[in-house]
Amino acid sequence: MHISKLTLATLCLLAAIATTQAQDTTPAQPGQYGDLPAQIQSLKNDVLELNRNLTVLEKDFLAPASTRVTVFLSMDTNETFDLGSVELRLNNKVVATHLYTERELRALQRGGAPRLFEGALPPGEHELVAYFRGAGEDNRDYRRGLTKSFEKGTRPQYLEIQIFNVKTKRQPEIDLKVWE
Repeated sequence: MHISKLTLATLCLLAAIATTQAQDTTPAQPGQYGDLPAQIQSLKNDVLELNRNLTVLEKDFLAPASTRVTVFLSMDTNETFDLGSVELRLNNKVVATHLYTERELRALQRGGAPRLFEGALPPGEHELVAYFRGAGEDNRDYRRGLTKSFEKGTRPQYLEIQIFNVKTKRQPEIDLKVWE
């Protein structure tokens, strides 16, 4: 399990606060703490908000906007192909794999475009390779690959892998769209 330094620091701070409050040996007077459950809930909400803020800061620190790359997958209504899995590689490194459930497949066919990958790449030329497996017409095993190069600039880069139906070929085509 990977715990970020910011999350660990937050947990240490909360433990220190709890220890300091626990060391208070003055006997409690009736009504001194008011509504203790409400105070505890308020503290929990503060901790959750702090954790959300730290997560955003960590994301911006690890993948600044100038190096951020996001890859989405979209699929038109496709009666001839049921997507089973995807493997995504950037610069010969596997960065994402996913097995699709029936529910996810239906969402894709209705126009959903889930994020496959979000990470950091330096500016320059990069290669994207995607491997697809699924069931084609008559439930035959179907495998297909896509290899495309793209230029990463100094702004965030958004890429969309599109699976679309070609009626004349009776099989899906796969292409990469680079969003400007």
